[in-house]
Amino acid sequence: MEKDLELSSDRSHVIRVYSIALGIIAIDQITKWIVHYNIDFRSQEISIIDGFFKLVYWGNTGSAFSLFSGQNHLLAFIAVGAIIAIYFFRGFFEIHHPLGRWAMGLINGGIVGNLIDRLVHNYVVDFLFFYTQRKSGAAIVSEIGFPAFNVADTAITTGIGLIFLLSAIESRKHAMEKEVRKNTTSDPAEENS
Repeated sequence: MEKDLELSSDRSHVIRVYSIALGIIAIDQITKWIVHYNIDFRSQEISIIDGFFKLVYWGNTGSAFSLFSGQNHLLAFIAVGAIIAIYFFRGFFEIHHPLGRWAMGLINGGIVGNLIDRLVHNYVVDFLFFYTQRKSGAAIVSEIGFPAFNVADTAITTGIGLIFLLSAIESRKHAMEKEVRKNTTSDPAEENS
């Protein structure tokens, strides 16, 4: 009976994880579809906050920060391997904890979102671009920006951040439990001396 409840609980956690992942995939692909059909590839930029944020349509054949540029097929293969590995090592995500479920769902959804791009376009669609401009008088001398990214990238980064947060919470919890055990098992005679 207890084992059945545990399996049912694990199943519901997995369903929640993949519901989050499907939500991320949907949002990611819808936003990329909007960009694909409304912004000219590499030639059009839509300023949202002048001098700070604009929408672009850039294709990235590499990974984060355009590392391994031109290795689209290799990165697609690695993405499939990562999805499989995450499934088999899902216990490390502590999916019994809500943060663990969110982390796993966000990471899976982000990986699949970018994988779809690699398979459909042979590049990842990046469209969110934060930047700053260096001006000399009224003229813009240069533009420095954070590499363009997308919803999938944001989901992966947030998921990794949640893993670090969960790890810190669990470490603190274990340290507190250890301290409580130490205090409850110490000899009262030692405390009085």
